[in-house]
Amino acid sequence: MASSTKYIFITGGVTSSLGKGIIAASLGKLLQARGYSVTIQKFDPYLNIDPGTLNPYEHGECYVTEDGAETDLDLGHYERFLNVSTSQSNNITTGRIYNNVITRERKGEFLGKTVQVIPHITDEIKRNFYKLGQDGEFDVVITEIGGCVGDIESLPFIEAVRQARWDLGPGNFLVIHLTLIPYLKAAKELKTKPTQHSVKQLLEAGIQPDILVCRTEHHLPMEVKKKLALFCNVQLNSVIEAMDAETIYDVPLLMKKEKLDERVLSKLKLSTKSETDLESWKDFLGRLKNPTQEVTIGLIGKYVSLPDSYKSIIESFTHAGAAAECAVNLKLISSEELNRDNIKSKLSELNGIVVAPGFGERGFEGKIETVKYARENQLPFFGICLGMQVAVIEFSRNVLNIERANSTEMDPNTPHPVIALMEEQKKIDQLGGTMRLGSYACELKKSSKSFAAYGKTKIQERHRHRYEFNNAYLEQIESKGMLATGKNPETGLVEIVELKNHPWFVGVQFHPEYKSTVLNPQPLFVKFIQAAIDQKLK
Repeated sequence: MASSTKYIFITGGVTSSLGKGIIAASLGKLLQARGYSVTIQKFDPYLNIDPGTLNPYEHGECYVTEDGAETDLDLGHYERFLNVSTSQSNNITTGRIYNNVITRERKGEFLGKTVQVIPHITDEIKRNFYKLGQDGEFDVVITEIGGCVGDIESLPFIEAVRQARWDLGPGNFLVIHLTLIPYLKAAKELKTKPTQHSVKQLLEAGIQPDILVCRTEHHLPMEVKKKLALFCNVQLNSVIEAMDAETIYDVPLLMKKEKLDERVLSKLKLSTKSETDLESWKDFLGRLKNPTQEVTIGLIGKYVSLPDSYKSIIESFTHAGAAAECAVNLKLISSEELNRDNIKSKLSELNGIVVAPGFGERGFEGKIETVKYARENQLPFFGICLGMQVAVIEFSRNVLNIERANSTEMDPNTPHPVIALMEEQKKIDQLGGTMRLGSYACELKKSSKSFAAYGKTKIQERHRHRYEFNNAYLEQIESKGMLATGKNPETGLVEIVELKNHPWFVGVQFHPEYKSTVLNPQPLFVKFIQAAIDQKLK
């Protein structure tokens, strides 16, 4: 292969959820801070074509890219850390790999050959490994392999990584293995055996890791590092300690201290001369850890038992809070538990309310009561996607007195569909990838709170939804003081609604949280936090 791009593969062992995504994003950040252009991709071993149809309880949120790909939530970390957009090519599943190969087989492209896991599936995996590195845009492509070494389903990926070493040649290829060093309280010692077994499984698959990153709750003494280096066949200075951090945003600095980036650059024969510029990152961490004030925000949703379902929203509040030097105390409240009788007791301590995105009618009436409370009590309100639709329905019912106003998603037979399906959506019967997905334009009215946040009239934001504001009701709704302050210039679809006589009441049809990063906090979140601070100071 002629490309000069370097490839780093990150595998995981012992258990899942060790934080491969955070390590990948942190390494990417460190290489980027030295002047290298970096992208990160995730290969997931499950058979779904994409995570779009997965239950948030199982998999956390579904993250949407600029080009409308429904992807794994790790891509959110990549974008938040690197401040670089990802795309369809950055998240590949086993389902997509097999789908591509079977589609080609049906077209007769294999000329009658027997189609097998090796070479056909592994070739397709490798084609996707190299895709982002082929146009010379990136110096380094980091590939995170989902799951655990030893899982049946990740075997083809591991085999493809083994082959990639020979395709790319030494100096262009590197494997980092992320593993766990458990601490046994009774014996008062750190145990290396699980890591030894994990590396042994990698070796059986033909892969020698170059660097071990060891997740641990206690510092690794030198004798433990020596033991790991000896038994796992890696250099002593390539055994990297990854202690639990106070916040995920500390991890790049911890990895720099451990010299992870230096080890990677020397093994890939890249220059380590340029100094690491992490000033703006340190500045962000300084503001994050030294807030001058605090607000309590209620996040009202139905997947609150798994906070990862709202990962991007939670991180957006971290970014916005740091920008405002304000600690955001986020309370996740299940909308199913809210009703007319308990709403005041549950929400009275809050300085602001966010009604989160979601699908289906479970917990819907609790969200209606929440919006009513925020509207009547002049409490800063931020509705995202379904949250904006709930605001429209609540306003229609309680201000316009349209009793059965609803969304056709919740009540297909509602006589007043203030939220309805777009005409072109009605013909679709498959669930996967049928929504309005990806980046769309929105034009803002200059008199609006949204314009005050963005400081410009033309914005681009990402979407993930099927149902839309029904423009047949627009005039009626606006006449009573709920204004459409943002619209799609091409379709005229309403993107933003705001209440006239309210300190801060904004509902958006898009998902602003997908574009918030450490260095560019999302403007609406920043203004919402400011409104919550003002509310608290009243």
